[in-house]
Order: sequence, then structure tokens, then C-alpha cells
Amino acid sequence: MKRYNYKARGKDNGKLIKGNIQAENEQTAGRLLMEQGFTPLSIVEEGGGLFGGREHVKNKDRIMFTRQLSTLIGAGLPLATSLRTVIEQTENKAMRGIAEEILTSVESGKSLYESFAAHSEIFNGVYTALIQAGETSGTLDLALKRLADQEEKDSAMMSKIKGALVYPGIILGVIIAVLAFMMIAVVPQVKNLYEDMGKDLPGLTQFLVNVTDFFANMWWLVLIVVGAIGGTLFYFVKYTPLGHKVMDSFKIHVPVFGGLFRKLYVSRFARTAEMMLATGVPMLDSIRIAIDATNNTMVEMEYSKSLEIIKGGKALSEALRDREYMLPLVPQMASIGEESGKIDEMLGKAAAVYETELDNQINGISTMIEPILMVIMAGLIGVVVGGTLLPIYSLVNSVAA
Repeated sequence: MKRYNYKARGKDNGKLIKGNIQAENEQTAGRLLMEQGFTPLSIVEEGGGLFGGREHVKNKDRIMFTRQLSTLIGAGLPLATSLRTVIEQTENKAMRGIAEEILTSVESGKSLYESFAAHSEIFNGVYTALIQAGETSGTLDLALKRLADQEEKDSAMMSKIKGALVYPGIILGVIIAVLAFMMIAVVPQVKNLYEDMGKDLPGLTQFLVNVTDFFANMWWLVLIVVGAIGGTLFYFVKYTPLGHKVMDSFKIHVPVFGGLFRKLYVSRFARTAEMMLATGVPMLDSIRIAIDATNNTMVEMEYSKSLEIIKGGKALSEALRDREYMLPLVPQMASIGEESGKIDEMLGKAAAVYETELDNQINGISTMIEPILMVIMAGLIGVVVGGTLLPIYSLVNSVAA
């Protein structure tokens, strides 16, 4: 099927509408628009080209789309009308195009679940499973609201984690800039001064001079090596299964941040399981989807062992109790939920506890890392100062003597 950009006027208010639609040909696209109540003004096939791919769909675009759709369906509007209204309010071209495809699919007789599942690159297993459960139970608006709420929480948490890394990054940048300035501007002056005096450089100063000369003469080689290593690591981590596994293992074992990531994955698991169970998804399917939602291969491999235990007839609390990377509160709360018949609520409370701890830990990261970075900066600058200023003082003293 081809994609067409169109301009049309609404049937009732005559409002000019721009968008894109997927169809076999231009005539089919026009017919689909008229069936939707629009009067087509122009229909032009969307070009490809070198940069003709879709605009990227960001988390905020998907969250906004989900929340608006939930609100409209909850207000009692028909599904097709709700989708059409959301499309008109969607600014992101890629998200609007996908929504139009979903609308076309729904109007052709497919379920909303099937229509969303056709875009698995945008809507993951958690999303489609909740939509399927919401359609089955007649609580689609609540399912969509839960999705929007959870995606907002997850997006906010990841933003905080990335934000916590900004300050250390700035400090490291300052350290590198100060060192580069002293190595480029100060060290050569000390070298020239010693050469003019006919004296040998001290060992530390000679080392700094050698480092400076190397970078001055071989900067191109440094760039090539750094670029090659960086590119290889990026490809290894981004595009190879082993790279994914190594990076995921690093995340949960790295000092300081390892505990933070473990709480993140546990809270994701518990929160997703809560949503699945509350929407009526069977236990085994809920846990399987919650495991996938952690988005860490090492954690998924470990948590997946619980599925066989559950299949064997054991309780969820028992299946989770001995799992590596699983924090103790989740199986404890699951056990309470099993006894009270409110396992989804108890998992939600466990997730809330770890989300709060995670939030507090993220807020304290900068405070915790700051003194470490200060010590590192002081040490490195001290080495450079010791190799530049102290030799100058020695020369001054020798001349004065």
C-alpha cells in the first residue's frame, strides 16, 4: 500500500484538514476520505527520497495520543469518531499517520487490538495486551488511561535518571577543558623556559611534555582510534545480542547505579503486572508481559524461571521469592495479595514503594557523586600543577641563589 498526503474539507464545518492516508491508489484514498465525511481537495503520493522516512514518534506523542483517546472513549464517543478527533489534534506527522492507519483498519472491521498490533514498533506487548483486555472487558477507556499513566511515570523516571547524569557530565567536561588548557598553554612554556636555561626537565614535567607532544603530533591517530573504538562499541551494544546482554549486565552490576537500575526494573515489573491483572489478563500472561516490560535481557532471563513454577501450580509469591535481581518486597506483597484476593493492588503498592525509593536515590546521586568528582579533579589538576608551577619555582630559586 502507498501513503498519500491530502488536503480536504470537513463535511459539516468545511474546515481545512491536512494529513496522510494509506491506500492502494489515489482513487481508493479519495474514496476512504469521502467515507470518513471529508471532501478531498488534493491527494499526492508521499515521496521517498534519502530522508523520506517517517518522523520519529516520541514517548510524549504516544502518551498524548493514548490519553486523548482514553478521554474521548470514556466520554461515550464511538471508537471511530474518537480516533478521528485525536487525529485532528495530533501534531506529530508520524503519530498522525499511524493513527490514520489504525482508523482505516478499525473501519474495515478489525478490532482495535489488531489495528494497534500491526504497529508493534510503536506499541509494545504491554500496550496491545492491555487494549485487548480492555476491549474484551468493556473497559477500554480505563485500560488506555492506565497505559498513559504508566508511560508517563516510566518516561519521567528515565528523564530523572538521565538528568542525574548531566551534572557529573558537566564536571567531567570542565576537568577535561582545564587539563587541556594547561597542557596546551602552560606545559610548552615550561619546556621552553627550561631549554633556554639549559637545564633538564624534572621527571613529572617531562612526562607531561611527552603527553602534550604526542597529542599535538598524533591528534589524527587519536581521533581515528577513539572513533573506531566508539563506533565498534556502539555497533556491538546496539545491534548484537551479545552486546545487549553485556550492557544489560553492566547496568545492574555497575557501582552506584546498579542498585538504581535494579529498583527500576523491579518497579516496572510490579507496576506492569498490576495493570495486567487489574484489567483481567490471566496470571501467566500478565507475568510474561511484565517480564518483557523490564527491558533488560539479564533480568528477563532470571524472572522467566518463575513462569515454569507458576505453570506447575505454585503461587506467584513463591515463584518470585528466590529470583536473582528480585527485591524482597515484591514477593512479600504478592503473598499478602494472594491471601486477601487483591494481588494486583499489593503489587501496585510494592511498585510505589520502589518508585519512591528510586526517586529519592536519583535526587541524591549528584550529591553523592560530587565529592568523588571533586577529588578526581583535584588530583588530576594537582599533577599538572605539580609538573608546571613547581619547576618554575625551582628555577626562580636557583636563579636567586
